[in-house]
Amino acid sequence: MDTPTPPRTPERVEHFLMTEEVLWLSTFGTDGFPGLVPIWFSWDGEAILIVSKPHAEKVADMRADARVMVALGNAEEDFDVGLIEARAELVDTPADRFLPETHWVKYAADLEGIGLTREEYLRAYSQAVRLVPVRYLGWHGRTEPASASATRRQPRRRPSCRVTMPRVSGSQRTSSRPTSRMMPAMRSGSG
Repeated sequence: MDTPTPPRTPERVEHFLMTEEVLWLSTFGTDGFPGLVPIWFSWDGEAILIVSKPHAEKVADMRADARVMVALGNAEEDFDVGLIEARAELVDTPADRFLPETHWVKYAADLEGIGLTREEYLRAYSQAVRLVPVRYLGWHGRTEPASASATRRQPRRRPSCRVTMPRVSGSQRTSSRPTSRMMPAMRSGSG
């Protein structure tokens, strides 16, 4: 059986993969609800590389169903984002050999900020995962998204108007807090 040829990465999605610090990973939850988590990542030119706590819900989700969706980009820039449908491969390679050195350079300040050494991080986040793109989907509100301009090395323009919502004082607020019947228990998002 021939392995299908992976799709060519569009320039604007490649730009996101090379410049974004966080991606949003969506999995099919084993409880029937989708899971969505922000996660650090690296791009090796063929797959997105992530690590996770081995017993995290997203890992259980990917074991049960390898189909995932990834979102990258800046929703504040007129929804200039890239979406990637991918297949998750849980890898047996130890995380310290799985992640490239560029990953540690990219997240050095973040690790320091949360008080973790590289070794502590690798002990906690020991499950290596490759996300292999199957299909790329563009998503934007402009005819030409800002990321398309950025890939041609043109300066990025900020939107010229901003919408602000009026502040509501405490006496004007009404309770919109859902009751437990209306809102299911939240899924744990750690790791």
